[in-house]
Amino acid sequence: MRGLIGKKVGMTSVFDEIGRSIPVTVVEVPASVITQIKTVEKDGYNAVQLANFDRKDKNVSKSVRGHFAKVDLDQSKAVVKEFRDFIPEGFVEGDELKIEDVFSVGDIVDVAGITKGRGFSGVIKRHNFGGVGDETHGQHNRLRAPGSIGNASDPSKVFKGMRMAGQYGNTRVKVKNLSIAKILPESDVVLLTGSIPGPKGSYVEILNKTVELFES
Repeated sequence: MRGLIGKKVGMTSVFDEIGRSIPVTVVEVPASVITQIKTVEKDGYNAVQLANFDRKDKNVSKSVRGHFAKVDLDQSKAVVKEFRDFIPEGFVEGDELKIEDVFSVGDIVDVAGITKGRGFSGVIKRHNFGGVGDETHGQHNRLRAPGSIGNASDPSKVFKGMRMAGQYGNTRVKVKNLSIAKILPESDVVLLTGSIPGPKGSYVEILNKTVELFES
């Protein structure tokens, strides 16, 4: 699926043609460098490998710097992603892919990223439990407790998948079927309707779903 690498900037709103206020997420999408093109004959599958967002050379391993040197990159990149079944026509390794080369206003896209990490969280925050809620009947220390987690003698175990406290967030999530409200090529910015995963400054993958729908 064709796509690009972006960085979440924040949220704002824009007005549509009939005056409605539409919430949008601002994503910075500078030109991505094609670091490798993979083909079925050579690699077993078709894909394009893109790199984006500058990073200091001292923070990149020697092997990765060598990979960048093959396409004469002067500056190392922070993010490298592959997009399968997508080989841009007329482009070769070392060329840059811009927003307008992949997306148009109105395209339907999926956005994948890493959600905010919330650490070890209880059941109310992690699973939206309601809690006891009634403080007048002696429940002084049970207001946010999970309650019973299973039976006693039979089956004498807690079933796998029981909703309990634990690690919350910091997982890969894909938000589907957003649309591109506006593209600002002079600022390397794209506005997506709705919200996307991750905190401000996190990297995301924007996947163009419109092309896939028409091709299928």
